[in-house]
Amino acid sequence: MSLQVEDPRGTETPAPLKRHDSLFGDAEKVSHSKHHGSEVSWVRTLSLAFQSVGIIYGDIGTSPLYVYSSTFPDGIKNNDDLLGVLSLIIYTLIIIPMLKYVFIVLYANDNGDGGTFALYSLISRYAKVRLIPDQQAEDAAVSNYHIEAPNSQLRRAQWLKQKLESSKAAKIALFTLTILGTSMVIGDGTLTPAISVLSAVSGIREKAPSLTQTQVVLISVAILFMLFSVQRFGTDKVGYTFAPVISVWFILIAGIGMYNLVIHDIGVLRAFNPMYIVQYFKRNGKDGWVSLGGIILCVTGTEGMFADLGHFNIRAVQISFNGILFPSVALCYIGQAAYLRKFPENVANTFYRSIPAPLFWPTFVVAILAAIIASQAMLSGAFAILSKALSLGCMPRVQVIHTSHKYEGQVYIPEVNFMMGLASIIVTIAFRTTTSIGHAYGICVVTTFVITTHLMTVVMLLIWQKHVIFIMLFYVVFGSIELIYLSSILSKFIEGGYLPICFALVVMSLMATWHYVQVKRYWYELDHIVPINEMTMLLEKNDVRRIPGVGLLYTELVQGIPPVFPRLIKKIPSVHSIFMFMSIKHLPISHVIPAERFIFRQVGPREHRMFRCVARYGYSDTLEEPKEFAAFLVDRLKMFIQEESAFAQNEAESDNTSEVSESQARTRRSTQNAVHSEEAIQTRVSSHSGRISFHENQTVEEEKQLIDREMERGMVYLMGEANVTAQVKSSVFKKIVVNYVYTFLRKNLTEGHKALAIPKDQLLKVGITYEI
Repeated sequence: MSLQVEDPRGTETPAPLKRHDSLFGDAEKVSHSKHHGSEVSWVRTLSLAFQSVGIIYGDIGTSPLYVYSSTFPDGIKNNDDLLGVLSLIIYTLIIIPMLKYVFIVLYANDNGDGGTFALYSLISRYAKVRLIPDQQAEDAAVSNYHIEAPNSQLRRAQWLKQKLESSKAAKIALFTLTILGTSMVIGDGTLTPAISVLSAVSGIREKAPSLTQTQVVLISVAILFMLFSVQRFGTDKVGYTFAPVISVWFILIAGIGMYNLVIHDIGVLRAFNPMYIVQYFKRNGKDGWVSLGGIILCVTGTEGMFADLGHFNIRAVQISFNGILFPSVALCYIGQAAYLRKFPENVANTFYRSIPAPLFWPTFVVAILAAIIASQAMLSGAFAILSKALSLGCMPRVQVIHTSHKYEGQVYIPEVNFMMGLASIIVTIAFRTTTSIGHAYGICVVTTFVITTHLMTVVMLLIWQKHVIFIMLFYVVFGSIELIYLSSILSKFIEGGYLPICFALVVMSLMATWHYVQVKRYWYELDHIVPINEMTMLLEKNDVRRIPGVGLLYTELVQGIPPVFPRLIKKIPSVHSIFMFMSIKHLPISHVIPAERFIFRQVGPREHRMFRCVARYGYSDTLEEPKEFAAFLVDRLKMFIQEESAFAQNEAESDNTSEVSESQARTRRSTQNAVHSEEAIQTRVSSHSGRISFHENQTVEEEKQLIDREMERGMVYLMGEANVTAQVKSSVFKKIVVNYVYTFLRKNLTEGHKALAIPKDQLLKVGITYEI
């Protein structure tokens, strides 16, 4: 266990082992493993590209069902407007999903995971922007924690890092952007099923004109009810199950688009000339600007490419987008424009009217299936993002069920599924048409784009450290385009645009309330920790007895002894024979490998057998089952004791070696018996070191056996049941937020022991009140 270094005299002497012994420091940067898919074979990449077709392109692939009807709600006034709109659709597809996401944003993944929270976690690893101060030096040793950054532009990155860390307003702004993006994704997951299913079902009226719109809405509601009801079964093998259906869909829409282009008006290919966009706005003025709210629907589901990246790799998404999605969807829009040039009166139901008669029913069936798959993909993405938000302490505890052993991102959240399903059905019944729902849908889509652009700019400045010209081009080009679209869609605020904004405000308020109180609670506990040097006095003062078994006291603090511990021993003056202060900590990365799961430290004298333990998880990791967790914990504890003994021996040997060196210096100054003196000293040191080693090894084995015996006697989980209230002198607003809103969320959502999968018959709760 010791390192050998060269002595000046030419002999080897043991050097002390070095260890960064701290649970209080801040994380530093080292290096990072590349994206998980960067070195996969081409066969595997092509397989992933095929699977990605079924998972991430259902939404953007079904947009042709409703884009033209949403763009021309009052009909087509000028036939040349079709060329301008088609040109806008083509270049919107090229600029936002292709250039921005496929070739830039996908590279800002967090160890393979994407989405708003992935960007936030990426930033929080390079700058201490999280509002809960739980950074630790030991986190730097986790394999996936860091990213290699180039050295250029380093001064600017350091300046930005200091500004972010020293500005509470900047931290709050980043957090607000993140939860706003999350809220919009939830809104997207609510509106996607409504608009996709309703637009697909509406096609049946082409063959059954006697059906009323009310009946179409009821059929859509039945499908939505079925869709949300089956979520609890999960979507295992989702890639290979959905990919064939969506692939057939893309083949159909591409073929129909080619047919319409050749039969009706091949001249619409002129729309690749962007001058038609200029002419369109000159001709229509404000009406052209307003129509952008419908055109932007052609890129719905783009954020899904980034959010669902964890199942694939960058190259697979690039291949599937550029080789399958873009050609198919572009051909479909081109074909619809060609059809409308000849039959502009059919714009309200362009997709189904443009289908050749023999292909109507096969296309209708596939359209229904594609709409359901698009909805499923967005729901899965919303659940995955919320599970990340939950693990980072940004939302109340809810039950997260992992529905697949193969696909880690496949999760199901019952409470969220119920609320989203209810909201989706209410929206379908209330709005009745895809045009009205589209106004609300567009705001969710564009707001998410704008948030991603701002977070990406921070990533480029702080982490990628790109040249300022490149960063300015990214921000100005994409930001200005998205703001133009956002201003257009906001013009429809009264006609349905208010829905996602109100929805987002409610979700954001709940998330912000929860996080605010959690931050205040953490700081309260941090200010009232029990110093470790007072532990012995605390135990002696209360005449604490040691009882059989292993005790785990859960605390959110990653350093210090929580204030609930003194309350525990005052009420029940006894502590288990083996006692641990356990913290479950979620790092701002996607995964922590099991070998790096635990950090242990001794608390107080060795004979107390009290330890501090931090169990670290990534936001995509699942907590082990109680038995598996306990066995793994005990195994790692015994390994820690072994390592501590080795370090102790090494330090003792180093001290002895130092004494020997001093003695040898004196003997060299003596002219008599030099050799005999040195040999005698070395003999004494070797004998002493041997006695230490034997004694230490014997003690370690005894401690291990003691842990095993106490483990057999049972493990008890202790949790502080904290009742958080606002101080008497607090403002009325703070009292409402803390005493009512937070308390309501805490009491009506999943309890802490359920979220941590703690067996109820092994749980002991200790009540305590915090005034913040």
